[in-house]
Amino acid sequence: MNPLLLEFPTEFHTERLHIRMPYPGDGQKVHHAKLASMKELRPWMPFAQEEGTEEETEANIREAYVNFLKREDLRFLAFLKDTGELVVSTGLHRINWKVPKFEIGYWVDTRHSGKGYVSEAAQGLADYAFEQLKARRVEIRCDALNEKSRAVAERIGFRLEGILRNDSLSVTGDELRDTCIFAKTK
Repeated sequence: MNPLLLEFPTEFHTERLHIRMPYPGDGQKVHHAKLASMKELRPWMPFAQEEGTEEETEANIREAYVNFLKREDLRFLAFLKDTGELVVSTGLHRINWKVPKFEIGYWVDTRHSGKGYVSEAAQGLADYAFEQLKARRVEIRCDALNEKSRAVAERIGFRLEGILRNDSLSVTGDELRDTCIFAKTK
């Protein structure tokens, strides 16, 4: 089936979070969260190597919006139900609709870290993938040195299937890194 014809919800809720696809106009919130989190994101995320501008972030959000509609990449933003504050950027990436399988990615606004929001969002996204998208496999991949990301995967019951040695370059491009592959299957 053509993925463009698939109908599925563009938002869902967990205990504390309202998780939805990005919309034009979300760039400002995402940009401020990124700026507040640069120190923690820089070692792991290529997009955090430079601050960039609010306009660039808005353009990126609009691309994410279009990619969601085209079913090529499903980015989500997680907001606190009580306050509406953006706390987590997450999504289902590296999609293979034929299996179907997905990879969960995530980062937290540092001002909200340590409160379990990433684990809650990632668990919600895994449930969404299995229930709404009929996933057969969901992965979380992370740098082997990223202990916080590894802990999230383990906390929500993903199993470490393997570590790919010298799989990628560090975000600065100056050293080889290992990649952990965690997964849940149905």
